[in-house]
Amino acid sequence: MSITRVNIGPIHPSTHGVLRLVVDLEGDTIENIEPHIGFLHRGVEKLVETRMYMQCPPYMEKIDYVAPMSVDELYVAAVEKAMGVEVSEKAQYVRVVLLELQRIASHLFWVGSICNDLGQLFTTFMWGFRDRDMVLHLLEIATGQRMFYVNMRLGGLSRDLPEGFGEKTLELMDYLEKRLKEYENLIEKNPIFVDRMKGIGRLSRGDAKEFGVTGHVMRASGLDYDVRSERPYYVYRKLNFRKQYHLSGDNLARYEVRIMEIKESIRLVREALAGMPEGSAAGMPIKLITPNAKNRIVMESRENPRGEEMIYLVADPQKPYRLSIRSPTFINLAALNHMARGSRLADLFSIMGTLDLVLADVDR
Repeated sequence: MSITRVNIGPIHPSTHGVLRLVVDLEGDTIENIEPHIGFLHRGVEKLVETRMYMQCPPYMEKIDYVAPMSVDELYVAAVEKAMGVEVSEKAQYVRVVLLELQRIASHLFWVGSICNDLGQLFTTFMWGFRDRDMVLHLLEIATGQRMFYVNMRLGGLSRDLPEGFGEKTLELMDYLEKRLKEYENLIEKNPIFVDRMKGIGRLSRGDAKEFGVTGHVMRASGLDYDVRSERPYYVYRKLNFRKQYHLSGDNLARYEVRIMEIKESIRLVREALAGMPEGSAAGMPIKLITPNAKNRIVMESRENPRGEEMIYLVADPQKPYRLSIRSPTFINLAALNHMARGSRLADLFSIMGTLDLVLADVDR
């Protein structure tokens, strides 16, 4: 049978942004996939070299528009490391709470989206957006912004948590815990969802290691690596953090790891709120930031919602001399051809959906 070449994207509802895929098919079986990226490239890594340090966080947040606070915090942490700024204990606890809330919001968005990618369970799509909206409301109370927060400051945050935030957060965690059971009942008891996910897009442990994939894609293939455990930052070393992983490495495993991560984040938020000390979480006012970098070259990494994200920063006195970002979605996308080869064309969108791509994070 002859090979047929099909273009998918760059404008397609299931490519999660502007991604073009050139797919070679034999019948409806995928023989090869060549991703074409760069349609959303904005040159952030070069742009920040023309800005002073604390003018850059708004650009960082646009990289991952589903979990903007996570990239902002990573950048600010790298600048703190370069300048030798210590984060107060209260601010460490608050950052952990906010980052885990951001992770929950991102994962809820994904759970709804993957069901939509399969052309079914639109109810779950609406549930995901509704419950994510409740988390975003909490983040808005904490930061004053609904989506792009820019609330990280050297040594802490732009402002402390408002009164009553802890109680509202615990109420929402109780609500989400109950809701997750409904998600699981609706999704996992749907035979169509299971049939289209189980055994599809398999990535073995060895291949996951070979491709260098990260985050839930790696952990779903049996590699129990998580930056929060292996290189703990802030107060994660004080919390009873448990890595979530699976062994089968298929679409269904990546879904299950995501659900387990939401449950773990709920538990971490509760534990961090219970152990939060007195004091202020406010950081340094921007006008007081000194430009004298103590460490010229620094590298910082975080376990962000899409996987391990890293920043390599070469510091100059007034602004970054060089900045490079290792994007988890860029790395995970590289494994798509291997994961999808031999599958049906209809399964491409579920495989790609389980990678949880954000194209602005791929292109930067």
